[in-house]
Amino acid sequence: MKKTNNLKKIKSRAHGYRFTVGRTLELAVALVFLLFAGRMLYLSISKTIDGQDISKRTAAIYRRNTVLTANRGTIYDKNGLVIAQDSHTYTVYAILDKTYVDSNKKPLYVQNKKKTAEKLATVLPLSVAKIYKYLTPKSKSTFQVQFGTAGSGLTLTQKKKIQAMHLTGIKFMETPSRLYPNGVFASNVIGYTVNQTSKKTGTTELVGVTGLEAYFNTVLTGTNGYETSTVDSSENQLPSGSHSYQAAKDGNNLYLTIDSQLQSALENYMTKVQKKYSPKAMTAVVEDLKTGKILAASQRPTFNSQTKAGISKAGSNFLVQSSYEPGSVFKILSLSAAVNSGNYNPKEYYRSGSITVSGSTIYDWLKSGWGTIPFSQAFPRSSNVGMVYLEKKMGAKLWKKYLEMFRITHKTGITLPGEVSGSISFASPVDQAVTSFGQGVTVNVMQMMQVYSALANNGQMVKPQLVEKITDASGKTVKGYTVKKVGKPVFTAATRKVVMQNMKKVLSQTIGTGHAYYMKGKDFGIKTGTAQIAKSTGGYMTGDRNYIFSVVGITPTDNPRYCIYITMKQPSKLGSGAETILSQIFKPMMRRLVLLSKGNKSATGAVTVPKLTGMTVAKAKSTASANGLTIVKLGTGSKVTSQNAKAGATVSAGSTVFVSTAGKLTMPDLTGYSQSQVEAFAELTGLKLTLSGSGKVKSQSLDAGTTIKSGTKLKVELKE
Repeated sequence: MKKTNNLKKIKSRAHGYRFTVGRTLELAVALVFLLFAGRMLYLSISKTIDGQDISKRTAAIYRRNTVLTANRGTIYDKNGLVIAQDSHTYTVYAILDKTYVDSNKKPLYVQNKKKTAEKLATVLPLSVAKIYKYLTPKSKSTFQVQFGTAGSGLTLTQKKKIQAMHLTGIKFMETPSRLYPNGVFASNVIGYTVNQTSKKTGTTELVGVTGLEAYFNTVLTGTNGYETSTVDSSENQLPSGSHSYQAAKDGNNLYLTIDSQLQSALENYMTKVQKKYSPKAMTAVVEDLKTGKILAASQRPTFNSQTKAGISKAGSNFLVQSSYEPGSVFKILSLSAAVNSGNYNPKEYYRSGSITVSGSTIYDWLKSGWGTIPFSQAFPRSSNVGMVYLEKKMGAKLWKKYLEMFRITHKTGITLPGEVSGSISFASPVDQAVTSFGQGVTVNVMQMMQVYSALANNGQMVKPQLVEKITDASGKTVKGYTVKKVGKPVFTAATRKVVMQNMKKVLSQTIGTGHAYYMKGKDFGIKTGTAQIAKSTGGYMTGDRNYIFSVVGITPTDNPRYCIYITMKQPSKLGSGAETILSQIFKPMMRRLVLLSKGNKSATGAVTVPKLTGMTVAKAKSTASANGLTIVKLGTGSKVTSQNAKAGATVSAGSTVFVSTAGKLTMPDLTGYSQSQVEAFAELTGLKLTLSGSGKVKSQSLDAGTTIKSGTKLKVELKE
């Protein structure tokens, strides 16, 4: 009985414990529920967590802000041929992390590495084994890999080819870039861009660093747009979500005065002289003097705008950022001033060889002189003594007035950054005397071009200009070109006639210093120059190569219009003389200018590519030839199936168009082709191209005549 009572007590106590525990749990659950309910009620009312708005944070998670990148404006030549334009390069990479999946657990990483390697090898210049090695790194925790230089700098065409393979885990990074299809082409004038990260948007933008790219950076730079939308967890836009959009505004375009044909020819001749004689520096400018339009301009050393090869040695823009003593080409100013002021009598005689000014002796370049000669021979013989006599006749005050009218020591204001103004020493009679033959005075190249323009406009100088017009993205002209007169006329039409007659005499075999430039049947006048180079410690350098040699030529002589001015500093090899060296650039360029002055457009110009697809090869050849083009046939068929240059495109007269036909493709000899031509050929044939160097094709890995097919690897070496 006692045991039974104890048992009942134990059961009753246990029941009490269970009841107590149960109540406690109920209270705890109720308390937790109340806490959650209270929290939810609080959140629903306040809509904040730790001071942050929940609704805004939630919206931010499902809101996508996209920057719509504006294109930088294109730079064209006078005929609408592209000199610089926006492009985008791509870097391919592979995601390897197996945790990278979408919301439905679908893999977004590379699954079949062998297949992926095989596919990528058809586009990238890498073997299957090399790509597979990239895809199988030693570290298992690697999230993603890139494929070295072979996987970067890809074109849009290459990107699209890879995208068409639908390879899981293969992604791309886009980088804005600038395309300069002509390579070495007025590079110091055009300039180049670099990528910079915008502080406002965090996006990468192109910024002009030198040349026209820098001067017109704000004009060329567009304004980015944006798009804001609400998306679901799968990144699909919600129809009921908010959406805002602001289109990007592309930058304005520059149409230059430069003519691609003249520019390309000038680059070619300058490169040949640079290689053969290795001068420390060269400059060359071709200008339409009546309007001030620069048709071609270059320098050496220079660089390849596309590859940047040689950029470390290219230095500044010598055309405006460097000043120099011009030497005897400055005698054009002295003669003009003397004639115009009535201080030039061609029949009057003087003793050549030397002259003493304030105790200092000034010599002719031929120290013994030519005896007593008339002033009519002073300019053709490039007599320093003759020019000093003319300066003395004018007097320092009047001569200085003419120098001021010629705007010496004043910047031209040409649209290039960093122009220097030059200087002049004019304190003593000796200083004043030597300026008459271009010593003791420094100028930049464009200042001299501005002076020469007076000869085409009866004494009225015009400003040298590089920009024809500025257009917006739709092609509407924002700002047009106008001839800009500089100051008042310096001399009369009668003076211009006398100066041009003297410039023609410089070509004379008997009394001229420039007979090396003579060309039978060609109407032009010239002036040669040999300027001493000042030492930083004072005085001038000595030695037969330590000069700045120059020549300026103008055509036609009766109604001057076109001018070419070339300077060459300290050639390493002088050979048979500076005139012989410079004539290798001057003569072929002057031939073109003479033709141009006669209205012959074969010397310059652009043509429109006709539609060749569908034609027989024979008809395509005749059609291309009639339009000033040549074709290179690819394949053994008799009918054109495709062409690399689109119908309607504008190209330089004389350009090459690749056309494909049916049948077996064979490798042509690419020697002498430009980089852009090689790239066009590779794109048309589907070859995997690897380029090295810059300039023209020197060698190719596939021999001419070799059968080729899409995907075949081709290595090409370029050399300036």
